[in-house]
Amino acid sequence: MTAARTPRRPGRRPGRRTERRTERRTTHHPTHHQGATMETTDLRRVIEQQLALSQQLRSRIRELEDARSAPLAIVGMGLRFPGGLNTPEDYWDFLLGDGDAVSPVPEDRPGLRAVHSPGGPRPGRSYVDRAGFLGSVDRFDPAFFGISQREAEVLDPQQRLLLATSWEAMERAGIPVRRHDRLRAGVFIGLMTSDYGDRLAHREDTRAAIDPYYGTGGGHAMAAGRISYVMGLSGPAVTMDTACSSSLVALHGAARSLRSGECRYALVGGANVFFSPDLMVSLCQSRALAPDGRSKAFLDSADGYGRGEGVGTVVLMRLADAEAEGRPVLAVLRGTAVNHDGASSGLTVPNGPAQAEVVRAALADGGIGPEEVGYVEAHGTGTSLGDPIEAGALDSVLGTGAPGRPAPLALGTVKARIGHLESAAGIAGLIKVVLMLRAGRIPASSPERDGPLNHLIPWRRMKLHVPRRAEDWPAGYGRRVAGISALGMSGTNAHAVLEDYRPAAGPAESAAAAATAVGAGRGSRPELVTLSARHPESLAALAERTAAHLRGLPAGRLAAACATLREGRVAFEHRIAVTGTGAAELADALTRAEETRRRAGKMAPAAVRLRLGPDRVLVEKGLNDVLTAFPSLRSDDDATQEAGTVFRRLLAGFGLRAEEGRPLPASAANVAELSWDGGAAPLLNRDPEAAPGLLLEALAELYRAGCDLRFPGLRAPGTVLSGDLPTYPFRDRSCWIGEPLPAAVPVTGGAGAGAGEETGNDAGDETGNGTGDETGDDGITAITAFLGEELVRIMRTEEDLDTGLTFLDAGGDSFTAMQLTVGIEERYRVEIPVDEVDIELPLSELFGRLARYIAENADHTPEEAGS
Repeated sequence: MTAARTPRRPGRRPGRRTERRTERRTTHHPTHHQGATMETTDLRRVIEQQLALSQQLRSRIRELEDARSAPLAIVGMGLRFPGGLNTPEDYWDFLLGDGDAVSPVPEDRPGLRAVHSPGGPRPGRSYVDRAGFLGSVDRFDPAFFGISQREAEVLDPQQRLLLATSWEAMERAGIPVRRHDRLRAGVFIGLMTSDYGDRLAHREDTRAAIDPYYGTGGGHAMAAGRISYVMGLSGPAVTMDTACSSSLVALHGAARSLRSGECRYALVGGANVFFSPDLMVSLCQSRALAPDGRSKAFLDSADGYGRGEGVGTVVLMRLADAEAEGRPVLAVLRGTAVNHDGASSGLTVPNGPAQAEVVRAALADGGIGPEEVGYVEAHGTGTSLGDPIEAGALDSVLGTGAPGRPAPLALGTVKARIGHLESAAGIAGLIKVVLMLRAGRIPASSPERDGPLNHLIPWRRMKLHVPRRAEDWPAGYGRRVAGISALGMSGTNAHAVLEDYRPAAGPAESAAAAATAVGAGRGSRPELVTLSARHPESLAALAERTAAHLRGLPAGRLAAACATLREGRVAFEHRIAVTGTGAAELADALTRAEETRRRAGKMAPAAVRLRLGPDRVLVEKGLNDVLTAFPSLRSDDDATQEAGTVFRRLLAGFGLRAEEGRPLPASAANVAELSWDGGAAPLLNRDPEAAPGLLLEALAELYRAGCDLRFPGLRAPGTVLSGDLPTYPFRDRSCWIGEPLPAAVPVTGGAGAGAGEETGNDAGDETGNGTGDETGDDGITAITAFLGEELVRIMRTEEDLDTGLTFLDAGGDSFTAMQLTVGIEERYRVEIPVDEVDIELPLSELFGRLARYIAENADHTPEEAGS
């Protein structure tokens, strides 16, 4: 049976309907085709956006990863190490020798001397009477740091020394510390002991000896906090205690803080000064100490470690920031790491695998291959147990564990020379490594006369080398890379990896020297040197040292030295400013100026007046010579601005507000000058080529007058600040509490006995309590005199008070203010409101304000006056 078919219309070809349907879909619906095209365009746009976003995300990830491991620059250092080593230059000269800095117990440590008993361990006794001691730990300049003599006496010498070395490190970095700027800098300190305050607590009359400064004078937290407070720093302030690895752990914390952006600068330090005999006795009971007080690291004669004292501080910042600011980069910190021994065979027993792990982690953090490391500053205490374990751990990673190395790994430790500085050991080793990387030299760890290497260490099977005399950095390395280890008795280990700094664009000094030419036939451009101090004596010493430094300075480094003195130092009240065109001329000018130095005016000019003459051609030519001499002062808008506007912009860059003064007459010798209340200085004369020198002379005069000037515009392009200039000469004086004598001997005098004197008011006892009429002018004068005498007594100030200083700058603080109000209330029977004691007022204003309040509110009834 056949299937039925649909009748076909006449003339219609088979397949025509299909063609028409297709035609309708493709030809008769143009909007559908346009929609498809639009969808394709939108899709392409979305894909392009997603690709761009993906690239941005990848770039951001790379940026974050780079930031996490960004190289850091060490830009400044300050130190106090045994043997009278007070500068990096002293330290390096010492390291290149072969002597040690171990000495007998000083006379001012009677407790340590009293417990000494030669021979083996005995209960309550120490068999050690030698160590790496600091000298003159009683000396300090309290006035410079705004601390009273009274507080300074109670203050732990470790905190005092950290203040001094931190200030010096910042000066060497060329970073001015203006307290009210709130510099975004962190402070990271390693500290292990603080036993100076025991000499107060152990006195017979403890309650009388302990005053408000007892709590802040020795606490670990105060070591970092005080530095931030005194310098006005706003970053993290942390004190870390991991025993002997403390300061290197502090370095690790600073690196993390810098890379995360918490701070722009970081002060890293460690301190170790010991006064109490207790720890010395304890270490002797466990035979941890060498009887002769010397660490004989990696030697057959190793018999324990020798203790040492010291304080060191370094300044770190991100390398990119340091280069952008023209800082003196001393070395590059590539990587750091910290870990713990974990479950070892004992809390104080070293763990070799953990030591190897922390080295690997530091290498990974810095992107350094183990075969690139040419030297390691080992922990190397000189113990028969610790040295072999450490040598094995280092060899497993950096020696035989790095088969591609070109030479055996050099190994050394400064402990053999200055003793084990315990919580400051890491910073002492770090500064040594920085100096080595700069010089390309490896000092001897121990001289040959100290005997053979430790036979318990299989040296023949290891790729390790202990230099016995100073030697050059081994050849074959593409760059100089060194590591440093610190192993804490607590089990906390730290390692850091550093590299020598090699500027990408060659020596900056050459570029700077090329930029100093003023013009054909003029020779070197003029320079301005500014110096200041808190006291005339310090200024005289600074001028003498700076003049000597300049006389020995190579010509190519003059611009850097002058820029550092101008930009990298804080301006204090006693000032010198000189100009010249060469190092010798500037040195001679400093010597002459020292004879006529003067204190800056109390009221610095708030503004200057710019006066211009009618000869615009001379004005513009002189201005052009200024901009040629100091190209950093140029602006892109100068060509379209009139001369007066450009001059005012230049002066604003120095921190000066310039007002338009009366025009100079055509007959005047000067065609431009500055004037202010109390002074005037030519800015341009009829010799346009003299303009650069006249500008500097005017700035020098304003600086001497007390203006807070900023000088970065005078620095020649490419000039890198100098890190080896003389630092501030502190006026150290004795700030000391003697150790308590045995109970049978009465304690007389001393700061400890005086600490209890505040319970009575000597001035009130001598003169009576509020007798007489003190409401008139004579009464106001008498009250003011009392306030000055009372403050001197409270702070134990040896010199007359400078009433032009603020209460804070004179060394006062909240404790001092409290005691002053107590003295007032006891004498005048009047309660002083807190807001009346404004510690930021000059003393003259504060005393006057208090005197008026007392005169108006004191009760002078006869009954109470005679009571």
